[in-house]
Amino acid sequence: MFKVLVSDPISDMGIQMLYDATDVEVVKQSGLSEDELIAIIGEYDALLVRSQTKVTEKIMTAGTKLKVIGRAGVGVDNIDLEAATKRGIIVINAPDGNTIATCELTFAMMMATARMIPQAYKKTVGGEWDRKFIGVELRNKTLGILGMGRIGSEVAKRAKVFGMNVIGYDPFLTEERAEKMGVKLGTVNEIAAQADFITVHTPLTPETRHLISRTQFELMKPGIRIINCARGGIIDELALVEAIDQGIVAGAAFDVFEVEPPAKDHPFLNNPKVIVTPHLGASTIEAQENVAIDVSEEVLHILRNEPFKNAVNMPPVPADVLNKLQPYFSLGEKIGSVLGQIAQGAVSEIIINYAGDLMDVDTSPLNRYIVKGIFQNQLESINIINAMHLAKSRGVNIVVQKSNASNSFTNLVTVTVKTKQEEKTLAGTLLAGFGERIVRIDQYPVDFAAEGNLLLISHNDKPGIIGRVGTLLGSNQVNIATMQVGRKVIGGSAIMVLTIDKTAPAEVLAELTKLDEIVNVRALTL
Repeated sequence: MFKVLVSDPISDMGIQMLYDATDVEVVKQSGLSEDELIAIIGEYDALLVRSQTKVTEKIMTAGTKLKVIGRAGVGVDNIDLEAATKRGIIVINAPDGNTIATCELTFAMMMATARMIPQAYKKTVGGEWDRKFIGVELRNKTLGILGMGRIGSEVAKRAKVFGMNVIGYDPFLTEERAEKMGVKLGTVNEIAAQADFITVHTPLTPETRHLISRTQFELMKPGIRIINCARGGIIDELALVEAIDQGIVAGAAFDVFEVEPPAKDHPFLNNPKVIVTPHLGASTIEAQENVAIDVSEEVLHILRNEPFKNAVNMPPVPADVLNKLQPYFSLGEKIGSVLGQIAQGAVSEIIINYAGDLMDVDTSPLNRYIVKGIFQNQLESINIINAMHLAKSRGVNIVVQKSNASNSFTNLVTVTVKTKQEEKTLAGTLLAGFGERIVRIDQYPVDFAAEGNLLLISHNDKPGIIGRVGTLLGSNQVNIATMQVGRKVIGGSAIMVLTIDKTAPAEVLAELTKLDEIVNVRALTL
Protein backbone atom coordinates (compact mmCIF):
# COMPACT_ATOMS: atom_id res chain seq x y z
CA MET A 1 0.00 0.00 0.00
CA PHE A 2 1.38 3.39 -1.07
CA LYS A 3 0.80 6.44 1.13
CA VAL A 4 0.26 9.86 -0.48
CA LEU A 5 0.31 13.11 1.49
CA VAL A 6 -1.56 16.12 0.06
CA SER A 7 -0.15 19.11 1.96
CA ASP A 8 -1.86 21.96 0.06
CA PRO A 9 -5.52 22.61 -0.85
CA ILE A 10 -6.04 20.54 -4.03
CA SER A 11 -9.36 19.71 -5.65
CA ASP A 12 -10.84 16.45 -4.32
CA MET A 13 -12.33 15.81 -7.75
CA GLY A 14 -8.88 16.20 -9.26
CA ILE A 15 -7.33 13.57 -7.02
CA GLN A 16 -10.32 11.22 -7.11
CA MET A 17 -8.32 8.58 -8.97
CA LEU A 18 -5.96 8.42 -6.00
CA TYR A 19 -8.89 7.89 -3.64
CA ASP A 20 -10.22 5.19 -5.95
CA ALA A 21 -6.92 3.32 -6.26
CA THR A 22 -6.93 0.16 -4.16
CA ASP A 23 -3.18 0.34 -3.58
CA VAL A 24 -3.08 3.96 -2.39
CA GLU A 25 -3.93 5.65 0.92
CA VAL A 26 -4.46 9.42 0.67
CA VAL A 27 -4.00 11.79 3.62
CA LYS A 28 -4.88 15.49 3.29
CA GLN A 29 -3.23 17.81 5.81
CA SER A 30 -2.72 21.45 4.86
CA GLY A 31 -0.93 24.29 6.60
CA LEU A 32 1.96 22.23 7.97
CA SER A 33 5.15 23.99 9.01
CA GLU A 34 8.50 22.65 7.82
CA ASP A 35 9.12 20.98 11.18
CA GLU A 36 5.65 19.43 11.23
CA LEU A 37 6.13 18.09 7.72
CA ILE A 38 9.57 16.71 8.58
CA ALA A 39 8.05 14.85 11.52
CA ILE A 40 5.58 12.88 9.39
CA ILE A 41 6.98 12.74 5.83
CA GLY A 42 9.03 9.61 6.51
CA GLU A 43 5.99 7.37 6.20
CA TYR A 44 4.88 8.65 2.77
CA ASP A 45 5.76 7.47 -0.74
CA ALA A 46 4.46 10.58 -2.51
CA LEU A 47 3.85 14.25 -1.72
CA LEU A 48 1.36 16.45 -3.60
CA VAL A 49 1.64 20.24 -3.30
CA ARG A 50 0.60 23.45 -4.98
CA SER A 51 2.52 26.63 -4.21
CA GLN A 52 2.10 26.98 -0.44
CA THR A 53 4.29 24.11 0.75
CA LYS A 54 8.02 24.76 0.38
CA VAL A 55 9.59 21.36 -0.23
CA THR A 56 13.08 21.85 1.16
CA GLU A 57 16.13 19.61 1.28
CA LYS A 58 15.45 18.96 4.98
CA ILE A 59 11.97 17.68 4.17
CA MET A 60 13.32 15.40 1.44
CA THR A 61 16.08 14.11 3.70
CA ALA A 62 13.40 13.11 6.21
CA GLY A 63 11.27 11.59 3.45
CA THR A 64 13.23 8.37 3.24
CA LYS A 65 10.42 6.60 1.35
CA LEU A 66 9.60 9.46 -1.05
CA LYS A 67 9.55 8.40 -4.67
CA VAL A 68 7.74 11.35 -6.22
CA ILE A 69 6.75 14.94 -5.50
CA GLY A 70 3.85 16.22 -7.58
CA ARG A 71 3.18 19.93 -8.14
CA ALA A 72 -0.44 20.60 -9.16
CA GLY A 73 0.52 23.46 -11.46
CA VAL A 74 3.21 24.59 -13.87
CA GLY A 75 6.04 26.11 -11.85
CA VAL A 76 8.17 24.19 -9.35
CA ASP A 77 9.91 27.13 -7.67
CA ASN A 78 8.79 25.88 -4.25
CA ILE A 79 10.58 22.54 -4.70
CA ASP A 80 14.34 22.07 -4.31
CA LEU A 81 14.97 20.27 -7.60
CA GLU A 82 18.67 19.70 -6.99
CA ALA A 83 18.00 18.03 -3.65
CA ALA A 84 15.27 15.89 -5.21
CA THR A 85 17.54 14.77 -8.02
CA LYS A 86 20.33 13.86 -5.61
CA ARG A 87 17.93 11.64 -3.71
CA GLY A 88 16.38 10.04 -6.76
CA ILE A 89 12.99 11.66 -6.08
CA ILE A 90 11.07 12.37 -9.28
CA VAL A 91 9.45 15.81 -9.43
CA ILE A 92 6.48 16.20 -11.76
CA ASN A 93 4.21 19.07 -12.71
CA ALA A 94 1.17 19.70 -14.91
CA PRO A 95 2.27 21.98 -17.76
CA ASP A 96 -0.89 21.58 -19.85
CA GLY A 97 -3.64 21.88 -17.25
CA ASN A 98 -4.04 25.67 -17.32
CA THR A 99 -3.66 26.21 -21.07
CA ILE A 100 -7.33 26.89 -21.82
CA ALA A 101 -7.86 28.90 -18.64
CA THR A 102 -5.02 31.29 -19.48
CA CYS A 103 -6.06 31.46 -23.13
CA GLU A 104 -9.63 32.39 -22.22
CA LEU A 105 -8.47 34.98 -19.67
CA THR A 106 -6.34 36.51 -22.42
CA PHE A 107 -9.40 36.86 -24.63
CA ALA A 108 -11.47 38.23 -21.75
CA MET A 109 -8.79 40.84 -21.13
CA MET A 110 -8.58 41.65 -24.83
CA MET A 111 -12.32 42.23 -25.08
CA ALA A 112 -12.42 44.13 -21.80
CA THR A 113 -9.76 46.56 -22.96
CA ALA A 114 -11.31 46.85 -26.43
CA ARG A 115 -14.68 47.88 -24.95
CA MET A 116 -13.45 49.43 -21.66
CA ILE A 117 -15.81 47.19 -19.70
CA PRO A 118 -14.32 47.64 -16.19
CA GLN A 119 -14.20 51.42 -16.61
CA ALA A 120 -17.81 51.55 -17.78
CA TYR A 121 -18.90 49.25 -14.96
CA LYS A 122 -17.18 51.43 -12.35
CA LYS A 123 -18.99 54.55 -13.53
CA THR A 124 -22.35 52.85 -13.84
CA VAL A 125 -22.36 51.37 -10.32
CA GLY A 126 -21.15 54.76 -9.10
CA GLY A 127 -24.37 56.35 -10.29
CA GLU A 128 -23.14 57.82 -13.60
CA TRP A 129 -24.89 57.01 -16.90
CA ASP A 130 -21.94 57.66 -19.19
CA ARG A 131 -22.36 56.34 -22.75
CA LYS A 132 -19.17 57.91 -24.08
CA PHE A 133 -17.16 54.70 -23.87
CA ILE A 134 -16.48 54.13 -27.56
CA GLY A 135 -14.53 50.95 -28.09
CA VAL A 136 -13.25 48.98 -31.08
CA GLU A 137 -14.22 45.67 -32.67
CA LEU A 138 -11.86 42.70 -32.88
CA ARG A 139 -13.01 41.77 -36.40
CA ASN A 140 -10.50 42.70 -39.12
CA LYS A 141 -7.97 43.83 -36.54
CA THR A 142 -4.41 42.48 -36.45
CA LEU A 143 -3.40 40.51 -33.39
CA GLY A 144 0.31 40.06 -32.68
CA ILE A 145 1.14 37.02 -30.55
CA LEU A 146 4.63 36.85 -29.07
CA GLY A 147 5.17 33.20 -28.17
CA MET A 148 3.36 30.49 -30.13
CA GLY A 149 3.54 27.62 -27.66
CA ARG A 150 0.53 25.87 -26.14
CA ILE A 151 -1.28 29.00 -24.94
CA GLY A 152 -0.28 31.26 -27.83
CA SER A 153 -1.50 28.66 -30.33
CA GLU A 154 -4.88 28.41 -28.58
CA VAL A 155 -5.21 32.20 -28.61
CA ALA A 156 -4.46 32.19 -32.34
CA LYS A 157 -7.26 29.66 -33.00
CA ARG A 158 -9.83 31.81 -31.24
CA ALA A 159 -8.59 35.01 -32.84
CA LYS A 160 -9.13 33.50 -36.29
CA VAL A 161 -12.73 32.67 -35.35
CA PHE A 162 -13.22 36.31 -34.34
CA GLY A 163 -12.10 37.34 -37.82
CA MET A 164 -8.75 38.72 -36.71
CA ASN A 165 -5.53 38.66 -38.73
CA VAL A 166 -2.80 36.97 -36.69
CA ILE A 167 0.94 37.62 -36.80
CA GLY A 168 3.04 35.32 -34.63
CA TYR A 169 6.57 35.54 -33.31
CA ASP A 170 8.37 32.48 -31.99
CA PRO A 171 12.03 31.59 -32.70
CA PHE A 172 11.02 27.94 -33.05
CA LEU A 173 7.86 28.32 -35.12
CA THR A 174 8.50 27.07 -38.66
CA GLU A 175 6.77 28.55 -41.69
CA GLU A 176 5.03 25.24 -42.38
CA ARG A 177 3.48 25.06 -38.92
CA ALA A 178 2.53 28.73 -38.98
CA GLU A 179 0.83 28.28 -42.35
CA LYS A 180 -1.23 25.36 -41.01
CA MET A 181 -2.37 27.57 -38.15
CA GLY A 182 -3.26 30.44 -40.47
CA VAL A 183 -0.64 32.62 -38.83
CA LYS A 184 1.79 34.96 -40.56
CA LEU A 185 5.32 34.96 -39.14
CA GLY A 186 6.89 38.24 -38.08
CA THR A 187 9.67 39.68 -35.95
CA VAL A 188 8.96 41.48 -32.68
CA ASN A 189 9.47 44.83 -34.38
CA GLU A 190 7.28 43.90 -37.36
CA ILE A 191 4.49 42.91 -34.99
CA ALA A 192 4.95 46.15 -33.03
CA ALA A 193 4.56 48.17 -36.24
CA GLN A 194 1.56 46.29 -37.66
CA ALA A 195 -0.58 45.06 -34.77
CA ASP A 196 -3.74 46.57 -33.32
CA PHE A 197 -3.52 44.23 -30.32
CA ILE A 198 -0.46 42.48 -28.87
CA THR A 199 -0.50 39.60 -26.39
CA VAL A 200 2.57 37.89 -24.95
CA HIS A 201 2.89 34.17 -24.17
CA THR A 202 6.62 33.57 -23.77
CA PRO A 203 8.47 32.45 -20.65
CA LEU A 204 10.41 35.11 -18.78
CA THR A 205 14.09 34.60 -19.63
CA PRO A 206 17.00 37.01 -20.04
CA GLU A 207 16.17 37.06 -23.76
CA THR A 208 12.47 37.88 -23.27
CA ARG A 209 12.79 40.34 -20.40
CA HIS A 210 11.46 43.68 -21.67
CA LEU A 211 10.85 42.09 -25.06
CA ILE A 212 8.50 45.01 -25.57
CA SER A 213 10.08 48.26 -24.44
CA ARG A 214 10.57 51.83 -25.62
CA THR A 215 12.01 50.79 -28.98
CA GLN A 216 8.91 48.74 -29.80
CA PHE A 217 6.45 51.34 -28.47
CA GLU A 218 8.03 53.92 -30.78
CA LEU A 219 7.18 51.67 -33.75
CA MET A 220 3.53 51.18 -32.78
CA LYS A 221 0.61 52.95 -34.39
CA PRO A 222 -1.63 55.04 -32.10
CA GLY A 223 -4.53 53.11 -30.60
CA ILE A 224 -2.79 49.79 -29.99
CA ARG A 225 -3.83 47.66 -27.00
CA ILE A 226 -1.47 45.43 -24.98
CA ILE A 227 -2.30 42.26 -23.00
CA ASN A 228 -0.03 40.30 -20.66
CA CYS A 229 -1.34 37.14 -18.99
CA ALA A 230 2.04 35.37 -19.16
CA ARG A 231 4.84 36.64 -16.93
CA GLY A 232 5.58 40.03 -15.44
CA GLY A 233 8.68 41.61 -16.96
CA ILE A 234 8.15 40.58 -20.57
CA ILE A 235 6.73 44.06 -21.15
CA ASP A 236 8.57 47.08 -19.75
CA GLU A 237 5.95 48.48 -17.37
CA LEU A 238 7.36 52.01 -17.13
CA ALA A 239 7.79 52.24 -20.90
CA LEU A 240 4.16 51.15 -21.29
CA VAL A 241 2.94 53.92 -18.98
CA GLU A 242 4.95 56.43 -21.02
CA ALA A 243 3.39 55.09 -24.24
CA ILE A 244 -0.10 55.47 -22.74
CA ASP A 245 0.65 59.05 -21.70
CA GLN A 246 1.94 59.78 -25.22
CA GLY A 247 -1.28 58.50 -26.78
CA ILE A 248 0.37 55.52 -28.46
CA VAL A 249 -1.31 52.83 -26.36
CA ALA A 250 -5.08 53.14 -26.00
CA GLY A 251 -5.37 50.47 -23.32
CA ALA A 252 -3.61 47.64 -21.55
CA ALA A 253 -4.68 44.62 -19.53
CA PHE A 254 -2.25 42.89 -17.16
CA ASP A 255 -2.75 39.77 -15.05
CA VAL A 256 0.92 39.70 -14.03
CA PHE A 257 3.47 42.17 -12.67
CA GLU A 258 7.24 42.38 -12.53
CA VAL A 259 6.93 42.31 -8.72
CA GLU A 260 3.94 40.55 -7.19
CA PRO A 261 1.97 41.77 -5.43
CA PRO A 262 2.62 45.23 -6.89
CA ALA A 263 3.36 48.20 -4.66
CA LYS A 264 0.36 50.34 -3.71
CA ASP A 265 1.76 53.23 -5.76
CA HIS A 266 2.34 51.12 -8.88
CA PRO A 267 1.43 53.32 -11.89
CA PHE A 268 -0.92 50.68 -13.33
CA LEU A 269 -3.22 50.76 -10.30
CA ASN A 270 -4.44 54.31 -10.78
CA ASN A 271 -4.31 54.52 -14.57
CA PRO A 272 -7.81 54.57 -16.10
CA LYS A 273 -6.53 52.92 -19.29
CA VAL A 274 -5.03 49.88 -17.57
CA ILE A 275 -7.03 46.84 -16.44
CA VAL A 276 -5.37 44.70 -13.78
CA THR A 277 -6.14 41.35 -12.14
CA PRO A 278 -4.18 39.45 -9.43
CA HIS A 279 -2.53 36.64 -11.47
CA LEU A 280 -5.70 34.68 -12.22
CA GLY A 281 -4.49 32.85 -15.33
CA ALA A 282 -5.01 29.36 -13.88
CA SER A 283 -7.85 30.29 -11.53
CA THR A 284 -10.75 28.29 -12.95
CA ILE A 285 -12.48 25.27 -11.45
CA GLU A 286 -11.60 23.27 -14.55
CA ALA A 287 -7.93 24.25 -14.55
CA GLN A 288 -7.53 23.41 -10.88
CA GLU A 289 -9.16 20.03 -11.47
CA ASN A 290 -7.14 19.40 -14.63
CA VAL A 291 -3.76 20.02 -13.00
CA ALA A 292 -4.72 17.80 -10.09
CA ILE A 293 -5.91 15.05 -12.45
CA ASP A 294 -2.70 15.25 -14.50
CA VAL A 295 -0.47 15.07 -11.42
CA SER A 296 -2.51 12.27 -9.82
CA GLU A 297 -2.23 10.16 -12.94
CA GLU A 298 1.54 10.68 -13.09
CA VAL A 299 1.96 9.86 -9.40
CA LEU A 300 0.12 6.57 -9.89
CA HIS A 301 2.33 5.69 -12.87
CA ILE A 302 5.51 6.38 -10.89
CA LEU A 303 4.40 4.53 -7.76
CA ARG A 304 3.48 1.54 -9.89
CA ASN A 305 6.74 1.71 -11.83
CA GLU A 306 4.95 2.49 -15.10
CA PRO A 307 6.06 4.91 -17.87
CA PHE A 308 5.52 8.56 -16.99
CA LYS A 309 5.98 12.05 -18.44
CA ASN A 310 6.19 15.68 -17.21
CA ALA A 311 9.10 15.00 -14.87
CA VAL A 312 11.14 18.13 -14.37
CA ASN A 313 14.31 16.65 -12.98
CA MET A 314 16.80 14.00 -14.02
CA PRO A 315 15.39 10.59 -15.01
CA PRO A 316 16.90 7.41 -13.55
CA VAL A 317 19.91 6.18 -15.53
CA PRO A 318 21.65 2.80 -15.01
CA ALA A 319 24.75 3.27 -12.87
CA ASP A 320 27.21 1.91 -15.44
CA VAL A 321 25.82 4.18 -18.18
CA LEU A 322 25.72 7.18 -15.84
CA ASN A 323 29.37 6.72 -14.89
CA LYS A 324 30.43 6.83 -18.54
CA LEU A 325 28.15 9.68 -19.62
CA GLN A 326 28.20 12.01 -16.62
CA PRO A 327 31.49 13.72 -17.56
CA TYR A 328 29.93 14.65 -20.92
CA PHE A 329 26.64 16.11 -19.66
CA SER A 330 28.04 19.58 -19.05
CA LEU A 331 30.02 19.56 -22.34
CA GLY A 332 26.94 18.50 -24.31
CA GLU A 333 24.74 21.18 -22.77
CA LYS A 334 27.36 23.87 -23.45
CA ILE A 335 27.76 22.80 -27.08
CA GLY A 336 24.00 23.04 -27.41
CA SER A 337 23.90 26.40 -25.66
CA VAL A 338 26.46 27.94 -28.02
CA LEU A 339 24.56 26.64 -31.05
CA GLY A 340 21.30 27.96 -29.62
CA GLN A 341 22.88 31.39 -29.24
CA ILE A 342 24.47 31.59 -32.71
CA ALA A 343 22.00 29.78 -35.00
CA GLN A 344 19.59 32.15 -36.73
CA GLY A 345 16.01 31.09 -37.47
CA ALA A 346 13.69 28.28 -36.42
CA VAL A 347 15.55 25.01 -35.90
CA SER A 348 14.39 22.27 -38.28
CA GLU A 349 17.00 19.57 -37.64
CA ILE A 350 19.62 18.60 -35.06
CA ILE A 351 22.34 16.12 -36.01
CA ILE A 352 24.40 14.67 -33.15
CA ASN A 353 27.52 12.64 -33.94
CA TYR A 354 29.51 10.70 -31.36
CA ALA A 355 32.99 9.31 -31.97
CA GLY A 356 35.65 7.59 -29.89
CA ASP A 357 34.83 6.57 -26.32
CA LEU A 358 31.10 7.16 -26.84
CA MET A 359 30.75 4.70 -29.72
CA ASP A 360 29.37 1.80 -27.66
CA VAL A 361 27.39 3.72 -25.02
CA ASP A 362 23.64 4.40 -24.96
CA THR A 363 23.82 8.18 -25.36
CA SER A 364 20.08 8.86 -24.92
CA PRO A 365 20.55 10.80 -21.66
CA LEU A 366 23.34 12.87 -23.22
CA ASN A 367 21.16 13.65 -26.25
CA ARG A 368 18.70 15.30 -23.88
CA TYR A 369 21.36 17.60 -22.43
CA ILE A 370 22.42 18.72 -25.91
CA VAL A 371 18.85 19.44 -27.03
CA LYS A 372 18.11 21.21 -23.74
CA GLY A 373 21.16 23.41 -24.29
CA ILE A 374 20.02 24.39 -27.78
CA PHE A 375 16.60 25.55 -26.63
CA GLN A 376 17.18 26.63 -23.03
CA ASN A 377 17.47 30.35 -23.78
CA GLN A 378 14.05 30.37 -25.44
CA LEU A 379 11.96 27.81 -23.52
CA GLU A 380 11.61 28.43 -19.80
CA SER A 381 10.09 25.04 -19.03
CA ILE A 382 12.57 22.86 -20.96
CA ASN A 383 14.53 20.26 -19.04
CA ILE A 384 16.33 16.99 -19.72
CA ILE A 385 13.08 15.06 -19.39
CA ASN A 386 10.92 17.00 -21.83
CA ALA A 387 13.63 18.33 -24.15
CA MET A 388 13.12 15.71 -26.85
CA HIS A 389 9.34 15.97 -26.67
CA LEU A 390 9.35 19.77 -26.91
CA ALA A 391 11.77 19.69 -29.84
CA LYS A 392 9.75 17.11 -31.76
CA SER A 393 6.46 18.90 -31.03
CA ARG A 394 7.96 21.87 -32.85
CA GLY A 395 8.73 19.72 -35.88
CA VAL A 396 12.48 19.41 -35.15
CA ASN A 397 14.05 16.27 -36.61
CA ILE A 398 16.72 14.79 -34.34
CA VAL A 399 19.34 12.50 -35.88
CA VAL A 400 21.93 10.62 -33.78
CA GLN A 401 24.97 9.15 -35.51
CA LYS A 402 28.10 7.30 -34.37
CA SER A 403 31.39 7.00 -36.19
CA ASN A 404 34.86 5.62 -35.62
CA ALA A 405 36.66 8.71 -36.89
CA SER A 406 37.32 11.23 -34.14
CA ASN A 407 40.05 13.34 -35.76
CA SER A 408 42.76 12.19 -33.34
CA PHE A 409 40.59 12.90 -30.29
CA THR A 410 39.86 10.13 -27.81
CA ASN A 411 36.28 11.35 -27.75
CA LEU A 412 34.40 13.86 -29.89
CA VAL A 413 30.86 15.24 -29.77
CA THR A 414 29.83 17.05 -32.96
CA VAL A 415 26.45 18.78 -33.22
CA THR A 416 24.93 20.42 -36.29
CA VAL A 417 21.85 22.63 -36.16
CA LYS A 418 19.95 23.30 -39.37
CA THR A 419 17.53 26.16 -39.84
CA LYS A 420 15.85 27.64 -42.90
CA GLN A 421 18.55 30.30 -42.97
CA GLU A 422 21.76 28.45 -42.21
CA GLU A 423 23.60 25.44 -40.86
CA LYS A 424 25.87 25.72 -37.81
CA THR A 425 28.23 23.06 -36.44
CA LEU A 426 30.14 22.81 -33.18
CA ALA A 427 32.47 20.05 -31.94
CA GLY A 428 33.75 19.52 -28.42
CA THR A 429 35.85 17.06 -26.48
CA LEU A 430 37.09 16.25 -23.00
CA LEU A 431 40.88 16.54 -22.68
CA ALA A 432 42.66 15.06 -19.68
CA GLY A 433 44.02 17.91 -17.59
CA PHE A 434 42.25 20.57 -19.69
CA GLY A 435 38.55 19.74 -19.23
CA GLU A 436 35.82 20.74 -21.68
CA ARG A 437 37.13 22.16 -24.96
CA ILE A 438 35.42 23.43 -28.07
CA VAL A 439 37.60 22.32 -31.00
CA ARG A 440 35.58 23.28 -34.05
CA ILE A 441 33.12 25.97 -35.11
CA ASP A 442 31.72 25.30 -38.59
CA GLN A 443 34.75 24.71 -40.85
CA TYR A 444 37.17 26.48 -38.50
CA PRO A 445 39.47 24.54 -36.14
CA VAL A 446 39.69 26.20 -32.70
CA ASP A 447 40.60 25.19 -29.15
CA PHE A 448 39.12 27.06 -26.20
CA ALA A 449 37.56 26.29 -22.82
CA ALA A 450 33.78 25.93 -22.83
CA GLU A 451 33.15 28.45 -20.06
CA GLY A 452 32.63 32.10 -19.19
CA ASN A 453 31.83 35.12 -21.32
CA LEU A 454 32.81 34.77 -24.96
CA LEU A 455 32.86 36.90 -28.09
CA LEU A 456 32.53 35.14 -31.43
CA ILE A 457 33.70 37.46 -34.20
CA SER A 458 33.41 36.60 -37.90
CA HIS A 459 35.78 38.62 -40.04
CA ASN A 460 37.88 38.74 -43.18
CA ASP A 461 41.45 37.54 -42.67
CA LYS A 462 43.32 40.83 -43.06
CA PRO A 463 46.36 42.20 -41.22
CA GLY A 464 45.59 44.41 -38.22
CA ILE A 465 42.17 43.00 -37.33
CA ILE A 466 43.29 41.44 -34.05
CA GLY A 467 45.01 44.65 -32.99
CA ARG A 468 41.98 46.82 -33.71
CA VAL A 469 39.67 44.49 -31.79
CA GLY A 470 42.05 44.35 -28.80
CA THR A 471 42.51 48.12 -28.76
CA LEU A 472 38.77 48.81 -28.87
CA LEU A 473 38.01 46.35 -26.07
CA GLY A 474 40.89 47.63 -23.95
CA SER A 475 39.81 51.24 -24.32
CA ASN A 476 36.39 50.19 -23.01
CA GLN A 477 37.85 48.35 -19.99
CA VAL A 478 36.95 44.90 -21.37
CA ASN A 479 39.84 42.57 -20.54
CA ILE A 480 40.68 39.67 -22.87
CA ALA A 481 41.58 36.45 -21.04
CA THR A 482 42.19 34.23 -24.10
CA MET A 483 41.96 34.54 -27.87
CA GLN A 484 41.65 31.91 -30.59
CA VAL A 485 41.71 32.57 -34.33
CA GLY A 486 40.50 30.08 -36.90
CA ARG A 487 40.78 30.21 -40.69
CA LYS A 488 40.90 27.84 -43.63
CA VAL A 489 42.59 29.97 -46.30
CA ILE A 490 44.96 32.93 -45.98
CA GLY A 491 43.03 36.10 -46.74
CA GLY A 492 39.65 34.37 -46.66
CA SER A 493 36.93 34.28 -44.04
CA ALA A 494 37.96 33.68 -40.43
CA ILE A 495 36.68 33.70 -36.88
CA MET A 496 37.97 35.02 -33.58
CA VAL A 497 36.90 33.57 -30.23
CA LEU A 498 37.71 35.73 -27.21
CA THR A 499 37.19 34.87 -23.56
CA ILE A 500 36.58 38.11 -21.67
CA ASP A 501 36.47 38.83 -17.95
CA LYS A 502 33.04 40.48 -17.99
CA THR A 503 30.09 40.84 -20.32
CA ALA A 504 30.77 43.39 -23.05
CA PRO A 505 28.24 46.26 -23.07
CA ALA A 506 25.91 46.49 -26.06
CA GLU A 507 27.49 49.75 -27.21
CA VAL A 508 30.93 48.08 -27.33
CA LEU A 509 29.55 45.26 -29.46
CA ALA A 510 28.03 47.86 -31.78
CA GLU A 511 31.43 49.58 -32.09
CA LEU A 512 33.09 46.27 -32.92
CA THR A 513 30.69 45.63 -35.79
CA LYS A 514 31.69 48.96 -37.33
CA LEU A 515 35.37 48.01 -37.60
CA ASP A 516 36.69 47.38 -41.11
CA GLU A 517 36.60 43.71 -42.18
CA ILE A 518 34.34 42.68 -39.25
CA VAL A 519 31.36 40.70 -40.54
CA ASN A 520 29.52 39.74 -37.35
CA VAL A 521 29.92 39.91 -33.56
CA ARG A 522 28.06 37.67 -31.14
CA ALA A 523 28.27 37.69 -27.35
CA LEU A 524 27.95 34.22 -25.80
CA THR A 525 27.56 33.13 -22.19
CA LEU A 526 28.40 29.67 -20.87
